[in-house]
Amino acid sequence: MAVNDKNVIVFMADGMEMCECLLTVDILRRAGVKVTTASVTGNCEVLSSHQVRITADTLAEDADYDSADMIVLPGGRTGTENLLANETVRKECVDFAREKYAAAICAAPSVFAELGLLEGVPATCHPDFEGKMRGALLTHEPVIVSGKIITGRGLGATMDFALCLAAILTNKETADRIAASICYAR
Repeated sequence: MAVNDKNVIVFMADGMEMCECLLTVDILRRAGVKVTTASVTGNCEVLSSHQVRITADTLAEDADYDSADMIVLPGGRTGTENLLANETVRKECVDFAREKYAAAICAAPSVFAELGLLEGVPATCHPDFEGKMRGALLTHEPVIVSGKIITGRGLGATMDFALCLAAILTNKETADRIAASICYAR
């Protein structure tokens, strides 16, 4: 249950990397952030890249973006393609990168690049997608915060990515408390 006034929308697409999505949701909820999962499939059921069925809270077109502080895009090759193909995702990425926070991990930062949001911006992504990061100043760090845009390298960086988002939305102490409570050595 949320204990602060921060709200996040995590997009879910067929072919998404399930662990990047659900670990981020879990950590943010532990931080007291209200998280809404939003499907881009036209129904609330989503099929992950490894064929796990997951039910989203709502549809992307029905989510409350006005009260959200951040959007999150999990990766996965096919999931990223499906996110980029969704008109709601494209619109909200542009809006949130300018006014609130937009975060993406693994292949998904390439959505930001495709939308022209990473021109001259330090960012990271999965090595297989570096060629799609048009205009970005690529790094190989696990997580990069560049103003309102947060990018993560891949599944192995998901814990760092999720804890970084928790720190941005709450504070470093909360993120550190969560890391300690789950025995995560930072």
